[in-house]
Amino acid sequence: MTDPLSRNRLADEGSPYLQQHEDNPVNWQPWDDTALDAASEENKPIFLSIGYSACHWCHVMEEESFQDEAVAQRLNDNFVPIKVDREERPDIDSIYMRICQRVTGRGGWPLSAWLTPDGKPFYIGTYFPKDPKGQMPGFLDLLGKISDSWSDPEDRAEMKQRAEQWTDAARDAYETPDHDGESEAPGDDVLDSAVRTALRSVDDEYGGFGSDGPKFPQPGRLDLLLRAAGRSGSDPARTAATATLDAMANGGLYDHLGGGFHRYATDRDWTVPHFEKMLYDNAGLPPLYLAGDQLTNSDRYTAVVEETFEFVERELTHPDGGFYSTLDARSGDEEGSFYVWTPSEVHGLLDEPAATLFCERFGITESGNFERGTTVLTISASVAELADEHDLSVRDVEAELSEAHETLFAAREERTRPPRDEKVLAGWNGMMISAYADAARVLDPDYAEPAREALDFVTDNLLDSDTGRLQRRFIDGDTAGEGYLEDYAFLARGAFDLYQATGDVEPLGVALTLADTIVDAFWDADDGTIYFTADDGEELVTRPQELTDSSTPSSLGAATDLLCVLDGFVPDADYREIAGSVLATHADRITGNPLQHVSLTLAADRYANGGAELTIAADELPADWRETLGDRYLPSVTLARRPPTEAGLQGWLDELELDSAPPVWADRDADDGEPTVYACESFTCSPPKTAIEPALEWLQHNR
Repeated sequence: MTDPLSRNRLADEGSPYLQQHEDNPVNWQPWDDTALDAASEENKPIFLSIGYSACHWCHVMEEESFQDEAVAQRLNDNFVPIKVDREERPDIDSIYMRICQRVTGRGGWPLSAWLTPDGKPFYIGTYFPKDPKGQMPGFLDLLGKISDSWSDPEDRAEMKQRAEQWTDAARDAYETPDHDGESEAPGDDVLDSAVRTALRSVDDEYGGFGSDGPKFPQPGRLDLLLRAAGRSGSDPARTAATATLDAMANGGLYDHLGGGFHRYATDRDWTVPHFEKMLYDNAGLPPLYLAGDQLTNSDRYTAVVEETFEFVERELTHPDGGFYSTLDARSGDEEGSFYVWTPSEVHGLLDEPAATLFCERFGITESGNFERGTTVLTISASVAELADEHDLSVRDVEAELSEAHETLFAAREERTRPPRDEKVLAGWNGMMISAYADAARVLDPDYAEPAREALDFVTDNLLDSDTGRLQRRFIDGDTAGEGYLEDYAFLARGAFDLYQATGDVEPLGVALTLADTIVDAFWDADDGTIYFTADDGEELVTRPQELTDSSTPSSLGAATDLLCVLDGFVPDADYREIAGSVLATHADRITGNPLQHVSLTLAADRYANGGAELTIAADELPADWRETLGDRYLPSVTLARRPPTEAGLQGWLDELELDSAPPVWADRDADDGEPTVYACESFTCSPPKTAIEPALEWLQHNR
């Protein structure tokens, strides 16, 4: 039988990230039983490298080290080298990233970890250059020193002891407090506490959070501030939120030529981004701009949403309806070269005054603001300023810029394109479905169609309707990986949001199916929590929970909030009881640092206040109702659509296989055949109303 460690096995993997390394001289192994068993049998330490296809520094480390014959020989001779795509195995990434952050005080990708044969880490870091650089040790030297230490019995014993300590620390980080049944969920002041903390961290000069770069969008914090502004009219919260929305939309984080957002800004003032484009950022940010539009009536925010969806449709949408994962930061061998410009390039493509206007509008100068004298486009002058400076009308400037935009966009399309990771991930697709569903409610009902197509694609390819179990990813007809909590929670939320936007019962059925699986496979009643991995998933050195928000919302917070929302849609459900138990279990964490646990904080607020509902009994949402609801910012308000008659409702109950009407629909049919709305807040409901405005006034008065 061929020794699996004698060759690079990544060509057999579906992940584009792993396939990027299939030609390395390193004998890379996927994370599987074959590789792990070989490590145990040969008593070799594991070198674990975790990254993702759009990761710039992952590419750098590959070019410097993993393509180097000397490095490869040292890895192949002394270690079992394993590559993991963090997007396919977020459970593995979560565990070792948590250890890295605890041990080194920082994290990021590539994540580099040396493990004992049974998977316990004894040395860990992120990017290492091949040779020493400044305070950074060289990767080749590290391999030699670690190999020598492993060969020495005394050193090996010390390494194993360190591995046990670090593994215990990881278990402690995920450990659930004793669930004695006496703890209580956080009270109704937890959101206010989080908002106060968020306001203290706001950068008043440049927007965003923190006083230095890099800067990430932090959508959870923005959601908090927008909710505070919408609920209480808080001017500081509104100012901080809109200043950050403006800064991100005007700076280099936003692609002013093609729409959509890059991953993060490398600097404090949002000028130079890290150029990768992730599906989850372009799913998480549009709902915030929609909320900002509802609060401020900003045409600019509407344009950002529309342009972002145009980007997603153009560059991240599968022909059959799902959404791809990422665009690389690199184009060819250079980071960002697809997106940046020089004055000579602009003047070579445009006549005057368009060339000068475009350069001044977007800050394109001879010195540039990026590498090689190039410029990342940022809004550097307003249209009114340009009109005044060049003695033109505003309309003329807008026309010149619009034509310039079309010309330069077409020219950019001829450049070397960033590679695309075409994994379709269930959870990330759920986030994008939610974004489109929100836009269907606020802007245009037609936005529901991409959401519907994506939900159909994911459920057709990744959901087993008989068992309610999800697989995580689809690519080129191949599916793989058991779904994680984020897949179930985010996809269920997307399906539920699509039901709210359209009044179609089918996506609601998907949401309820996935919620049932969350309870059956991820909820642990003894521990009082919902784990990131299913109870029959692979056993790792610890079973992770996702308590805090990172680049995506905390799946535990999302699942808990989902159960609160869906409780009213299932007769005799214990969803709310489970949510309360989770919040009570983690109450000390939430109240101690609500900003670190934004999604759990939002779930705690919904649980404490009971949530608000607008049950609408109608075949179709009246056009004026749709317009009114689209104009109003109604955070935490559920639109519980239902047929107008009991006969119609019975058809829905049959489709959902429910024996009786759930509380949110029961005894709430249309009044005299007219579209009827029932407003409920904190377990109290208004009389039925056949106009939307009185219902919203009642809701506002009782909130």
